[in-house]
Order: sequence, then structure tokens, then C-alpha cells
Amino acid sequence: MLVGAGILLGVAAAPAQAAEVAYATECVPPAISGLPPVQGTTKVEITAPAEAKVGDEVTITWKFTQAASKNPDVLDLDKDTVKPTGTLKAAGAQTADVAMEGTRTNPAIPKNSDMKLSDMTGKLKLTTAGDVTLTPDAYGINVSKPISTDTKCTPKETVKSSATIKVTGGGASSGGTTGGTPTTTPTGSSTPSPSGSGSDGGTDGGGGDSGGSGGQTDFTGKEVSVPYACKTPIGDKNATSPVQIDAKKNGGSYDLTVQFKKSVMDSPADIPADSVKPSMEVLLGGADKGTVHVEGPTNSAAIKSGDPIEVPDLTGTYKPGATGESTLSPGVLTVMALGTTTTCTPTTSEVSLTLDTSEQASGASGGGSTSAGSGSAGTSTSGGLAETGSDSHGALEALGLVAGTVVLLGGAVFTFLPGRRTR
Repeated sequence: MLVGAGILLGVAAAPAQAAEVAYATECVPPAISGLPPVQGTTKVEITAPAEAKVGDEVTITWKFTQAASKNPDVLDLDKDTVKPTGTLKAAGAQTADVAMEGTRTNPAIPKNSDMKLSDMTGKLKLTTAGDVTLTPDAYGINVSKPISTDTKCTPKETVKSSATIKVTGGGASSGGTTGGTPTTTPTGSSTPSPSGSGSDGGTDGGGGDSGGSGGQTDFTGKEVSVPYACKTPIGDKNATSPVQIDAKKNGGSYDLTVQFKKSVMDSPADIPADSVKPSMEVLLGGADKGTVHVEGPTNSAAIKSGDPIEVPDLTGTYKPGATGESTLSPGVLTVMALGTTTTCTPTTSEVSLTLDTSEQASGASGGGSTSAGSGSAGTSTSGGLAETGSDSHGALEALGLVAGTVVLLGGAVFTFLPGRRTR
């Protein structure tokens, strides 16, 4: 009787099966990173009941068994910031795309250490008797901090099934060979938003250089196209942007406003409020020498993924250090964001505004002049704008946040798979 009970219990329990499968995979980093796809091999283990009955809802587990590549020497990933999602293909007696999801539970992952991904689980309602095969497919990896970013990984070869469920009982189904749960897409593997679709950044700038005599107080600069060479935490980038410098006379000084005349790209990820701050050193020439620090405010509201990123107006005060015709040109641009810094230096400098100036005490001639605008004085040494690639050739592709932080996060995740980057 005991033996018989044991046998009956074993039949009812339908022991679980676990099988490993490996397949060639291509992982695509966030589009804004400008980095190529990574080729590698995914190894996972699929666990599911060996037997079940029609009408059962079974739980399937996807375990990553190999993370041979280390977290690169770029960024430490905090505890509980990495979450995988994916799709498992059911085929045979019934077909379905099973949405798989892991938990955001991982140990802290230092640079140069193995990546750690949680197990993913999903449920499948069995509708038809027969053999149902389970095959891993595409998956995504999300990192939540300091900002959210996704990496999309897809098979590059036909993947072998990893497990089979023998479905019995309930009689034949009238629904043919198709059934199970509706097709779903893993939320963590969505394609990043395309860039360059932001709103138009206002009208073109004013008509040429302006003088400073005859009681005039407002001076409109000329829009100039500025080619930048940018130093980012991940390497060199080039960018071109139209910039205009305007001035308003204020006693013997001038209140400057630097405008970026075209909108920037859509954000590839959620950007927290008060996390991005741009600044520039306006270059003086002609009678005067030195630089004038101008800066913009941090983003007052969070920027949602897909929303346009716009560079705010940069403001500061120019106190002339010489009498005569002084010129103002866009200079070194800096954006600081979430601890990352990128510096963009003009490769050529074109005059945007010319003023007839009168020397003021402690004026700019021969040195830097700090801003009297909002925020701290211009003591930062680097920061960043962007990378190139806009269809208009004039719009900035992103702030240093995107060129630095997003890329660093993406690099830490999409190099999870062993292999090499394509060139």
C-alpha cells in the first residue's frame, strides 16, 4: 500500500524537468550610445513540469546559467538595479508567446566582476493534449539607476527547444493547434525611441552683428554653426550645433543669453529632475580678451523617455575689460549630469555678436569673467554636449547625460554576453 501510494503520488506530482540550451545572440545597446551591437552566446536553463493536463496553468522558470563576461571596467552597478524580461516560445500541440519576467534583485556588481541576473518566471495555460515544446527567445535587460535604460537581446540562430511538457486528459480540443496565452512582448526589450524627432526650436536667429551706440540696449547676434570636438567618459565624439548669442546692455555691462537654435533629440531614457546642468565659456575677441561664463538651469521636471530634450538658454554677465569693438563667439561647452562630465571644444570659432564696449573696472580683458546669473560661478572644468548623427546636421543629438551616463549604463549591461563587438 505504501509503495502504491508512493507511485500514485509521483504520478500526481508530475516531476519538473530542467534542461540547458545555448544560442548565439546579438545584444543591441541603447540607440543613443552610438556603440555597435555585441555578439555572444546565451546559456539558459528552462524548468517546467514534465507532465500536465489540459486546463492546467503551469509555471515555467528561465534561469541564466552563464554570464561569462564580466561587468566592464566602466561602472559599478548598485544592488537591486538590474531586471531581466523575455519571451519563451511554446510550440507543438499549442503555440503561444509566454511573457517571462525576473525580479530586480541582484547583488552589487562591481566593475570587472560577473553579471548577475535573477531567474525569470512565466505562466502558460494548457489548452490542447499533446507535446508542448518550450524554447527561449528574445530578452531584455533593464538597469534602473542612476537612470532607466534598456538593452535588447535577440537570437541570431535557430534555438533548440529546452523542455517539453506532455499534456494529457480532457479530450481533443476544437481549437486546432493554436492556443494558450495571447502573444505578449517583454517590457524590458522594447526598442529604444528613435532620435532626432524633437520639436522645432523656434525661429532662426537675428540678422548679423550689432553695434552698441546710439542708446541701443538690445543686441541680437547672428546664428552660427559650431563644430564641437567632445571628450566623453567613453571616448571622443563630434557634434555640430547652431548657436546664437544675444546681449542686453545693463549699465556698463551686458546681460548675455546664449541660445541653441534647434531642438535636440528625444530622450532615450527617463531622466530625473535637477540632474542635468549645462554651461559655456563665451570667447571674447577683438578689443577684449578672455571668456565669459554663462550657464543654464537644471531640468526642473523629470524628462520621460521619448520626450524631447532641449538645451535651455544659458545666461551670464559680460563686464567689458577694453574699449573698442569686442566680439563674442561660442566657446567651450560643458554639461554635468549625475556625476558624469563631458567637455566640448569648438574646432573653429565664428563670431556671433559684436559690441562697441567701454572698459569697466575689473572687466574681462585678458582673463575669465564669472557669471552673475543663476547657479554657482563657473568653476567647473568639464561637462558635455552630445554626439552627432542628426539628420539635420545642425541639431545636438543629446546632452552629456546621454553621451555619458546612458552609454555607461548600457555598456555595463549589454556586454553581459561573452563575445566581441562588431566593427
